[in-house]
Amino acid sequence: MPNRLLVGAAAVGAILAGLAPTLGAAQTPPRPDACSGRWVGTIELPGTKLAFDVDLTRGAGGACAGDISIPQQQARDVPLQDVRIAGDSARFTISGVPGTPTFAGVVTTTGQSVSGTFTQGPGRFPFAMSRGPKPAEVAREQLKGFETWVDSAMRAWRIVGLSVGIVVDGETVYLRGHGLRDRERALPMTPQTLLAIGSSSKAFTTFAMGALVDQGRLQWDVPVRTYLPGFRMYDDVATLRLTPRDLVTHRSGLPRHDLLWYNNTRGTRDDLVRRLAYLPPSADLRERFQYNNLMFLTAGHLVGVLTGKSWEDGLRELVLTPLGMARTNFSVAASQRDPDHSLGYGVRRDTIERLPFRDISLVGPAGSINSSAEEMTKWITLHLNGGKLGTTQVIQSTTLRDMYRPYTPINGLGPAPELGPMSYGLGWFVDSYRGRYRAQHGGNIDGFTAAVTLLPNERIGVVVLANQNGAALPELLTRTALDRLLGGDRKDWSGEALKARDAAQGGQQQMEARKGEARIAGTRPSQPLAAYVGTYADSGYGEATIALERDTLVFAYNGITAKLAHWHYETFSGLRNPSDPTFADQQLTFRIGPAGRIDALQVPFEPAVAPIVLRRMPEARLRDPAFLETLTGRYQLPTGPVVTITRRGTALWYQQGPGAPTELEAEGGTTFVLKANRQIRMEFRLDAAGKPTGIRGSQPGAVFDMPRLP
Repeated sequence: MPNRLLVGAAAVGAILAGLAPTLGAAQTPPRPDACSGRWVGTIELPGTKLAFDVDLTRGAGGACAGDISIPQQQARDVPLQDVRIAGDSARFTISGVPGTPTFAGVVTTTGQSVSGTFTQGPGRFPFAMSRGPKPAEVAREQLKGFETWVDSAMRAWRIVGLSVGIVVDGETVYLRGHGLRDRERALPMTPQTLLAIGSSSKAFTTFAMGALVDQGRLQWDVPVRTYLPGFRMYDDVATLRLTPRDLVTHRSGLPRHDLLWYNNTRGTRDDLVRRLAYLPPSADLRERFQYNNLMFLTAGHLVGVLTGKSWEDGLRELVLTPLGMARTNFSVAASQRDPDHSLGYGVRRDTIERLPFRDISLVGPAGSINSSAEEMTKWITLHLNGGKLGTTQVIQSTTLRDMYRPYTPINGLGPAPELGPMSYGLGWFVDSYRGRYRAQHGGNIDGFTAAVTLLPNERIGVVVLANQNGAALPELLTRTALDRLLGGDRKDWSGEALKARDAAQGGQQQMEARKGEARIAGTRPSQPLAAYVGTYADSGYGEATIALERDTLVFAYNGITAKLAHWHYETFSGLRNPSDPTFADQQLTFRIGPAGRIDALQVPFEPAVAPIVLRRMPEARLRDPAFLETLTGRYQLPTGPVVTITRRGTALWYQQGPGAPTELEAEGGTTFVLKANRQIRMEFRLDAAGKPTGIRGSQPGAVFDMPRLP
């Protein structure tokens, strides 16, 4: 007898029916119709019990119908057939399954339970089932008083507002807004209020990819270059082998490199995908888990390419429109046009601060979705129903379950006894909670925190959206709700976390107070501050600038600025900018070239790799054809040959006598280096009118002058 009763969920026969009530003695109440309500039971297999539940209704013509769910076999609401009732007996056959599995049982005189024999092929096993309330009804009872607990926890964590949706067995059992969406105007949070869900967006991107897999337009395990021929990584092996599955399982070998996209409002997704070729990895392909938003950006770009649309339009077509998530959007600009949207907040030194909206549309596939608790319950209901919306299979159940499969291990033992080892699936973190398989994903972006959690086997889903930056409460609230719904032990998750937070705060403040001990006292910059001013650039990260405001250097990158304070030698430290503290305490080191000029800036944009070296860019006039033309002409070497300087486009070329010309690369001021021999520098000397009078040349061991010939 095979342990698996259902080889597929395509066709399952009738399981149960009740007897029509019969009248006994005058004092005996009528037996309730067995063909009504929810029935819960088990089949006694060798060494285990297989749980199932049945929903039954009697039609207008008297026929009994219903559906069956067998959670262990991922069978959900499978229609019953051939439900037969005669006297006190019930007999049901599951059609379309090998071995003709059949339930045959007797209804008790009270009509509250049925027991009998289940047969499949030669196997015979006892089964029993009884009336029970719907799981959603039980859940509502278990959650009574939960709103009071949420309000008290919000006060303890200084949360301005949050919105909660809980789904059990396909029904929304809790949907409520708590607190305020706008503290200044005292506007209430509602289940319809739009908030940023941050990285919980990743599961939407993988869902769209899964839909394309179902349509045969995408394969998970072929190279990305199959679909994006120009795709390149820093490492050639990764370039050739990285697959769509690698993009969304955080195993590309690339660390976060988040500052490339953070606050970047001028780039395009195509541009950022191109820059991947210049971002150094910190591990080999598939070596270990390294969270990476740029890979999800690439996945979203791929969705757009395959659909012939943008990621946003592709997601609307494949996910949002089928689910009726009409108000869910992809940018903070769109959210602010909706009359019911939340502002974002943070807590700094026990003070609640209003945080500005952060436009992260560029990295949208990794985290720019904004939604409401109400619309997110549609999303989690689709998952709990195995990808089915009503009678429509939006995505194949096998494709959906693949998303919860652990692909990239993250840790061994969980951080608490109730939590199992964690891995990453396709857009979901997967672990266990109190022994139940769990898929979940949080989301954090300036002013907002989200937590979306599924217990697929128990058909429980929870979504919590908060308007606080980096809030711990959404996950703690989720665990507290699950404890109530699972009906076992309960733990004061919030209370324990508050104690741990308070204990850590003192130590953190002491560490910050001692940061000056790492500074070497008594040093000073080697050059006047004006010498550090300029534009610095890297092929991956693009341009950053250093400006001088009065007597202070100012660093700017992607529209974020920070004043710099001298730390020691050629290193400066970022001061906190209240409007955007991204570069607070970041240490930037200037590099001096052989000629004594600042020629590069080292910035720790990504802590998992060596500091990124941004080369100093020449002044704009050194790429100006009109200015370069004034430098052309003939110059006399002291050793005899004549040097001819010519212009080609925006570059100067150097030719010594009859030799081959070589390009001059602009360095700064009026200095160029020979590309063929970078140790040779050429500084054009100008008179008061700005006309060249000669060239001062230098190389190791020699300095020479070349006067300009008529």
